[in-house]
Amino acid sequence: DLVAFVIAADEGIMPQTVEHFEICRLLGVRDGLVVLTKKDLVEPDWLDMVIEEVGEFFRGSFLEGAPIVAVDSISRTGIDEIVRLLDERVAAMDFHEEFGPFRLAVDRVFSMKGFGTVITGTSFSGRVAVGEEITFYPGGLTARIRGIQVHGRDVDLVEAGHRTAINLQGIEKEQINRGDMAATPGSMVATTLLDASFLLLQSAGRDLKNRTQVRVHLGTREIPGRIALLESETLAPGAETHIQLILHEPVAAWPGDRYVVRSASPVTTIGGGTILDSRPKKRRRALERDREQNRAYFARLTGADPEERLRLLIEESGARGLTADQLAARTGTFSKRLKKLLQHPISTGALLVIDSDTQRLVAAPVADSLARQITTFLTAYHGDNPLKAGIAREELRSRLRPAVDQKLLHALLASLERKGVVEQTGAEVRLAGHTVTLEVNEQEMEERIGARYREAGLTPPLLKDVLAAFPEFPEKRIRQVIDLLLGRGELVRINETLIFPASSLAQLQDEMVAYIRREGEIDAQRFKDLTGLTRKFSIPLLEYFDRIKLTIRIDDRRVLRKG
Repeated sequence: DLVAFVIAADEGIMPQTVEHFEICRLLGVRDGLVVLTKKDLVEPDWLDMVIEEVGEFFRGSFLEGAPIVAVDSISRTGIDEIVRLLDERVAAMDFHEEFGPFRLAVDRVFSMKGFGTVITGTSFSGRVAVGEEITFYPGGLTARIRGIQVHGRDVDLVEAGHRTAINLQGIEKEQINRGDMAATPGSMVATTLLDASFLLLQSAGRDLKNRTQVRVHLGTREIPGRIALLESETLAPGAETHIQLILHEPVAAWPGDRYVVRSASPVTTIGGGTILDSRPKKRRRALERDREQNRAYFARLTGADPEERLRLLIEESGARGLTADQLAARTGTFSKRLKKLLQHPISTGALLVIDSDTQRLVAAPVADSLARQITTFLTAYHGDNPLKAGIAREELRSRLRPAVDQKLLHALLASLERKGVVEQTGAEVRLAGHTVTLEVNEQEMEERIGARYREAGLTPPLLKDVLAAFPEFPEKRIRQVIDLLLGRGELVRINETLIFPASSLAQLQDEMVAYIRREGEIDAQRFKDLTGLTRKFSIPLLEYFDRIKLTIRIDDRRVLRKG
């Protein structure tokens, strides 16, 4: 909000002055005053010249017309004037309370005898009190607050904007690093990718190339990484664009956080900007159409209101969607404000609640695309498999791209069913109105194939034997007729290779139940004696009865399951 910009009166505008001022601009500082130190070391004429030089340097910037105060730290000349001006400017500012989770960028961590681990930093947002917990991001370790000091005074509560020292318990100083973000548990996510706006300073002196190695300063953290130019091949000095920061180490940030970029060698500030997304997908940029898509996306994102930005992030997450907690940690928008922003798009159907427990949200365009994919697939499936009543729900799910989980598929099918597009019976799905209608030759196939299985009874043919028995019928149609008979329950598949007529299987089941009730148990040999079957059929049948929970195996014996 406010900067006291310090310049040595005996040196005037120096290269570091220019760099520091550019950093202030990149950080979005909006107001301030200028402090000229070492007034006692220069003549009055020199001081007047420096004041004129400084005024000219800041012309056209947020410091144009700002007070310029010359001070002498030895005699304290001008110090009271600085304090007065700071108080005056702070009082004139629009106060904006920072609600939401607490955040503090750690700039020092040390251990004090008798106290333990202590961190210091400036709080960015929210508030936290003694006795509460904070988590250190990106590492994820959590500690409890033992004590708080603000400007050297013991307090019970720290708020946004306070210069703070926090005494911790349950964590060692070696587990915390300068640059860590101390925050309310669950309020942030660790990431190595950041979408951001970016300004290449005019002073950079040369074009920036894609994937340039840089050092990123975010909060109190310095991280090596690369810049991926998402909208062009190169960037000229003074130009703005959108980039993806590819970091070599994880960080935690919120959209709206400012950052500064310095070149790897020589080390100098070359630009910076604002974080737009703290958990983006890896973006393509190799082809011109990729770069055009990126330009269109960021034009929507940067021009959107807060509600639209949430919708865009959820849409970008695709079929996975985002839970309310994930959305909060990714955007820095929490509790009542987040609920209010989501209320309208949920009520209008722009966002769909897939899981009420986690408030998982999927964007309507994503759901609509998947719904169209389902109907297109079912149309083709019925055309290829006219003798099948429908497709297993799990098989349908496996065919969809992008992949969807069971809850999303359930929501999609329920919506399509309400609209009269699909029908569901048990675990099967079909287009509404789809029925299996056999042609004359198919009816003949059904009768002959069904008869083949019924005549075989408990020694049914393998599929290859059925195919060989009816060379006049296409193999695909034979398979479809068998599937039809299975779907109707006239045939029962007991394993990958054996299919039995349901009537024979039911009769055998009754005989075996009666035997076990009479004898108390049955084993493989007695089952063979009862049925006259070889091991080829008897063992798979016994395993089938175990699988359908009719019997339970105890050593080499079977008994009836209770109930």
